[in-house]
Amino acid sequence: MKNISILFFLFFLSLSAYAQNFTYGAITHDDYQFDRKTLDSNANAIVLKEFGNASIQLDDNTHSLVLVFEHHVKMKIYNKEGFKEANIVIPMYKDDSREETISDLKASTFNFIDNNFVETVMDRKAVFTENRSKYTRLTKFTLPNLKEGSVIEYSYTLKSPNLFNFKTWEFQGDIPKVHSEYLVYIPGIYNYNVSLRGFQKLTDQKVELSKECLRLSGAAIDCSKITYLMKNVPAFIEEDNMTAPSNFKSAIYFELSDVQNLNGGKTSYTKTWKDIDNDLSSEKNLGSQMKRKDLFKDLIPGITKGATNELEKAQAVFNYIKKQIKWDNYYGKYSTDNIKKALETRSGNVADINLSLIAALSAADLDAEAVILSTRDNGTVNKLYPVMSDFNYLVAKVNIGDKSYLLDATEPLLPFGLLPLRCINDQGRVINLKKPSYWIDLKASQKSVTNYILSGKMTTDGKIVGTLTTHSMGYSAFNKRRDILRYTSPDEYVEKLDERLTRIKITDHQISNLDSVENMLTEKYEVEFTINDGTNQNQFYFSPFFINPISKNPFNLNERTYPVDLGSGSDERITMNITLPAKYQLLEKPKDMAIGLPNNGGRYLLSSKLEEDTISVNQILQFNNAIYQPEEYLFLKEFYSRIIQNQKTEFLLKK
Repeated sequence: MKNISILFFLFFLSLSAYAQNFTYGAITHDDYQFDRKTLDSNANAIVLKEFGNASIQLDDNTHSLVLVFEHHVKMKIYNKEGFKEANIVIPMYKDDSREETISDLKASTFNFIDNNFVETVMDRKAVFTENRSKYTRLTKFTLPNLKEGSVIEYSYTLKSPNLFNFKTWEFQGDIPKVHSEYLVYIPGIYNYNVSLRGFQKLTDQKVELSKECLRLSGAAIDCSKITYLMKNVPAFIEEDNMTAPSNFKSAIYFELSDVQNLNGGKTSYTKTWKDIDNDLSSEKNLGSQMKRKDLFKDLIPGITKGATNELEKAQAVFNYIKKQIKWDNYYGKYSTDNIKKALETRSGNVADINLSLIAALSAADLDAEAVILSTRDNGTVNKLYPVMSDFNYLVAKVNIGDKSYLLDATEPLLPFGLLPLRCINDQGRVINLKKPSYWIDLKASQKSVTNYILSGKMTTDGKIVGTLTTHSMGYSAFNKRRDILRYTSPDEYVEKLDERLTRIKITDHQISNLDSVENMLTEKYEVEFTINDGTNQNQFYFSPFFINPISKNPFNLNERTYPVDLGSGSDERITMNITLPAKYQLLEKPKDMAIGLPNNGGRYLLSSKLEEDTISVNQILQFNNAIYQPEEYLFLKEFYSRIIQNQKTEFLLKK
């Protein structure tokens, strides 16, 4: 990531023309015949040209400053798979008093018919809006008359009251781009911190001076005119095991640092953490709620009754809050109203619940702090200077002896000290009411652990009858408990599981510790399934890889420029012992394997044998790291490839 701090002064040069846009509707044969092989031979669509123009202007109606953003895109569609790129979604901010608006929207599809380009103009009735959340509204439309080979084009103007973040520009998207250009005009009285994220480099950046681009209270203000250009931009391909794409896509971000007032003063928007600490300590929906020990003072003796040490007290308080307040599925670092109301209604957002937890822990004379963080799908936070809008979540931290525990009481099925995976994202900022805030690593406190044990015997008619026992801990247990509790009862869960398992029939079951989240979850199933159809009892093939087989490599790129982030380490073990009904020879079997990742990053072990009429198979798949860097990607890819290749081999048994 590059970080550039730019201070814009007043300049006295001639006004530059605003638009460096390309002409709408001027489709050429070069556009229509553009060879995708020059950029990406597998692309289903390619952006031929993309231009953005952003400036701060005085709104004639409200007489307030607004951001005016113009966006113009021309795109080539190569096949039906590329038709989805013609579904355009424009997110817009809204709240009770301010909202972003769109005007001058036009969209057309161009097809080459009888040696002429024929334009199909989108009907305005095809545009509709959708309220996505309390603060987000979507404008959606689809380009008409799509064919393989169509060129589509659209443009619009967005007007926004949000000057703090100016307007982000994403050079990189899910399809390649030939030319992506962003032109910004920033008045000299505004100072923005500008950051270029992502792996791709700018092709060109040009800074010019533009005179009298804005007039406020009769005063003419000069601008900096900055052009950012990126050519031949590859598509950003999302794979599994990653945090927010915004962390890695090549894009320009703006954050307002300060504004020079016309009277000579300056308003600063970039604060120090000392300023933020003071603000949050007195913030009525954060710091003030952390202090509400009075709400729990009389309850604590009953909650912690029987606890013999601080850890047991903390666990008791944690379990109490999990039961008292149900999460309403909203994130937040601030309480919606206050924790008293959340306790009364027994419902609240993330901050309502975890601020209640902090206050209750404090009432129990435990050392509790708040941690503000950004969830995995929200992106990483800026470490160079505080940007409160980067944070969207709050959890609790309790310090006991020389150990600290991070707690989130929104998920009743998670054990004490294990955060939801959504929170495992780089670092959070610890807010303490009595001392300066500080950074803390957000790491999973447990591995995801699963052990499968199959003990059975093969019958003379080619069936295996036996017991499959599964032990789960960490995130594995959490996910399994959540799956089971989606049903009205464990019996219904098993019934649906039996329907999904086409080869395996479940005849009986027992699930232990379903509600005891601090303990290992154990599932015990009596199963039967056929491995030999009976056509040849003397010789048959049998694959031992029917428990959680690896059939598809999750890593398929030639190169990955962003980390593989699993969230936590994992350990999966499979043990099988199957007794045969008669003497058999083992003519073929999968090769025993012992392969590892560099730097003790993980390993895969496989061993199998036939001994005294019993087939034994042992597998171990371990990932010791939560995060693997881009340079380790090809090792992971090869690691999986070798496992998959070996699992294609079967046992060949001969009587």
